[in-house]
Amino acid sequence: MKYTHILWDFNGTILDDVEAGIKSVNKLLSERGLPIIGSIADYHAVFGFPIIDYYRRLGFDFDKEPYEVIAPLWVEQYLINVKDSPIYDDVRSTAEVFRKMGLKQIILSATEIDMLKAQLSDLGLENTFDSILGLDNIHAESKVKLAEKWRAENQNACPLVIGDTVHDAEVAKAIGADCILVARGHQSRKTLEECNCKITNTLSEIIKKHLQ
Repeated sequence: MKYTHILWDFNGTILDDVEAGIKSVNKLLSERGLPIIGSIADYHAVFGFPIIDYYRRLGFDFDKEPYEVIAPLWVEQYLINVKDSPIYDDVRSTAEVFRKMGLKQIILSATEIDMLKAQLSDLGLENTFDSILGLDNIHAESKVKLAEKWRAENQNACPLVIGDTVHDAEVAKAIGADCILVARGHQSRKTLEECNCKITNTLSEIIKKHLQ
């Protein structure tokens, strides 16, 4: 086993919260008379990082209503809707396999850190990971600086990034890590294929196909 650490993304990789995200932004869109997202395929067509650009693609006018006003409103709706969002059914078993392999497991998320820790606690996952890294704000701009800071403190590590978006591949590239993307979260397989990373449909496939 060449890896020493697993850097897990959270939203869309561990937590199946795509529907919650769509429902939350649709309420904001509807209240402003903007077209809502009609399907997961439509969502995949517009979603991406930084989140502010995703909002622009949806039609939000930040000259009329600043992003700093919209973002907390989305979080408010999301925290209501995400209560119905489960973790993917192969998260616990995959994390346990990694643990038995002796790999350190870290959450690296664009979610605000206190919100992230609360979600992990609610899901009963607070003791599953060796470290939890999140942002100091709710604007979900980028995880790259967070990853680079971790890398500077762990220069001898050989990490594997597991995520569900192009941004996870960007994070992996920034810190010289391998990356496997799971095509069941916030971006489509077609979009993920542009990253030239390994792609799976489930976490279980990572164990079976890429780590044996």
